[in-house]
Amino acid sequence: MRPTLTMNYDAGAAIAKRRIVKLSADFTVVQAAAATDAMFGVAAELDAVSGGRVDVHLSGIAEVEAGGTITRGALVTSDATGKAVAAAPAVGVNNRVIGTALVSAVAGDVLPVLLGPHQIQGA
Repeated sequence: MRPTLTMNYDAGAAIAKRRIVKLSADFTVVQAAAATDAMFGVAAELDAVSGGRVDVHLSGIAEVEAGGTITRGALVTSDATGKAVAAAPAVGVNNRVIGTALVSAVAGDVLPVLLGPHQIQGA
């Protein structure tokens, strides 16, 4: 287990463990669904039901489920189901990023990600 800054939120919908999340209302989160979503954390190690509670890792190193091939050191964003994918915006397109992959992974793997939410633009 890695120490992280973690807060507890209401789940605005079902949230699978180790998925990237975004705020949907004050103190309520849902899974991120696009690279342009304002993602800010990663759901902890337990699934959450809609209306339930979910712990969200906000900083530190969190485990995230991969939705595609990711190379260590790559910036990571969300796919349509909150899984981690490599951020690769087209020229002039903005992507939100949740952090940096610390190891390489393929779809279905769980990888450590150094959390550092920010935005990038394709060049």
